[in-house]
Amino acid sequence: MAYRLLIADDQKMIRQMFEVAVKASENYEIAGMAETPEEAVEICLSTNIDLVLMDVVMGSGKDGLDAAEEIKKHRPVTKILLVTSMPEVSYINRAKKIGIESFWYKEIQEQPLLEIMDRTMAGESVYPMSVPAVRFGKIVSTELTECEIEVLRELVTGASNKEISEQLCMSVNTVKRHISDMLIKTGFKSRLQLAIRARSGGLVINNREIKAEE
Repeated sequence: MAYRLLIADDQKMIRQMFEVAVKASENYEIAGMAETPEEAVEICLSTNIDLVLMDVVMGSGKDGLDAAEEIKKHRPVTKILLVTSMPEVSYINRAKKIGIESFWYKEIQEQPLLEIMDRTMAGESVYPMSVPAVRFGKIVSTELTECEIEVLRELVTGASNKEISEQLCMSVNTVKRHISDMLIKTGFKSRLQLAIRARSGGLVINNREIKAEE
């Protein structure tokens, strides 16, 4: 008997690509398609779904992680495979905390998607070996420290040094030092350039409203 699969992605082309990949296996039948996280939750709560194949970023109020958390709350037996092309490290950490079974990077593809799906349905929890390294100025993203990443995640909101220090419980001088170190490493000319490149490349994602530079 085939597993009932829900595909959730805001891009029609990606949904179609997943559909083609899934149809190569007799183990799955597509039981639904969702364009938003909200729609994915609604489908999971109204019908029997064995596996959800869902993008993290879907351009709405919720993201795939929010939807996954809600699905797990009401349908804990439904397995979830999150997919993304964003290298944001917090996605994996949050997914594990929520109890999401598996995680797959679209661009890296350490293992074929169907293999990850089959292993997930067999009871495994499959996560990538590491977060993808992306070019960030003169370095690759893995050369940034954990603290620098946290500062960068606040920086993309347009927060001031004082606001970042309060959010991360560190001194203003420490915030300044981390920003200075990142500018030296990357070769970027300003904190604004740091923030723009980090956000546009998906290196860090912060959903709080972006404020004007102070």
